[in-house]
Amino acid sequence: MVQWKFKEQTMIKRNINNTNGNLDGDSHVQESARKASPKSKKRTGETQESRCCRSTQSSRAPAIELGAIWRRRWKVQWEGLTVGLDIGDRYSFYCVLNEQAEVHERGKCRTTEKDLRAVFSKFPAETRVALEASTQSGWISRLLEEIGLDVLVGQPRKMPQIYKSVKKNDRVDAEKLARQARLDPNEMGPIRHRSAEMQMDLAVIRSRDALVAVRTKLINTVRCLVKGTGERLPTCSAESFAKRVQGLIPEGAQAAVGPLVEMIGSMSLQIRHYDDQIERLAEKKYSQTKLLRQVKGVGPVTSLAFVLTLADPYRFEHSRDVGPYLGLVPRQDESGDSKPQLRITKAGDCYLRRLLVTSAQYVMGPFGPDCDLRRKGLELCARGGKNARKRAVVAIARRLAVLLHKLWVNGEVYEPVRDNGVVAVT
Repeated sequence: MVQWKFKEQTMIKRNINNTNGNLDGDSHVQESARKASPKSKKRTGETQESRCCRSTQSSRAPAIELGAIWRRRWKVQWEGLTVGLDIGDRYSFYCVLNEQAEVHERGKCRTTEKDLRAVFSKFPAETRVALEASTQSGWISRLLEEIGLDVLVGQPRKMPQIYKSVKKNDRVDAEKLARQARLDPNEMGPIRHRSAEMQMDLAVIRSRDALVAVRTKLINTVRCLVKGTGERLPTCSAESFAKRVQGLIPEGAQAAVGPLVEMIGSMSLQIRHYDDQIERLAEKKYSQTKLLRQVKGVGPVTSLAFVLTLADPYRFEHSRDVGPYLGLVPRQDESGDSKPQLRITKAGDCYLRRLLVTSAQYVMGPFGPDCDLRRKGLELCARGGKNARKRAVVAIARRLAVLLHKLWVNGEVYEPVRDNGVVAVT
């Protein structure tokens, strides 16, 4: 395993239990850290969303200690080798820099576990390996860490010197990765991948989403084809569409539309199977999702996607940092007195952001329960202006993300309304 080097921070040994989300650490170290940490609301990141909760736990270990491995500050590397690895679909190129930042070796290998292990096993343990986040960077980074190397995974959007270069090829990109990782690694926006087990559990949710998208397109196609014959299918839910339209398809369109209706029915059955699987995962393996589902509008899919996407709640020092992580804050392009209002950044995981916006739509909708989130959203809508409701929904989605993280970290009982200590009955 990789020996992470932290000279300025004290790491706490802990075991993460995926079943209940507990983190077991050295109790006397945690207690001394808690006594040393300030209790001001500004330092702890308490917001309006966090005040909607009442804690049921006596204390919490400092986030800066428990999440230090996720927020590691990389140092300039003066000793040892630095390797830049440009991952390709079939072949990957690498470039090795020595201590004088000169090219020591270049090469390429197949992007397979066997070949990558054979190439990188020859490097000493203190070697730093830099690669870009991609589809295959997850299993490759875990493989390199297993070998014992110091792996840095950078964000491609943080490295314009690569994707904006007029001279771009795999050999040059590998060298640029190595030089950036050696001299200014934090500018690469280092990330850390979730575990392989959590990645496979997240794939269940992504597969369900893909089926839902395909089913929606097929339903729209069937309605469009039938409308072309002069008929119109009744309004119904996507789950009951296949049964509802039986016998309503015109005879002339039966040959073309019939197989699509059968496929929609089979997809609905498979989606139901995924829903059951997600329920089992949330109940047996990720029981912390129960804390998140206290909020009306947050179901098993949204809560499980939130837990699996963030992976570790202590990676964020403050709950309000979840909003920028999911791209729910506006861009900034300020200069002098010019402060234009821009759209949100849309950084981070787009699927989880879409789920949060959907939950915010429910909170703001006609069936949404009375709560502080809804009241704040209606207040923002009342201000008027162009696209007032859309802005309010995005703002509530951000507040919802902060609230869910706070519930997850502190294990609190959610109070929908906190108005002079009166809790609304929903």
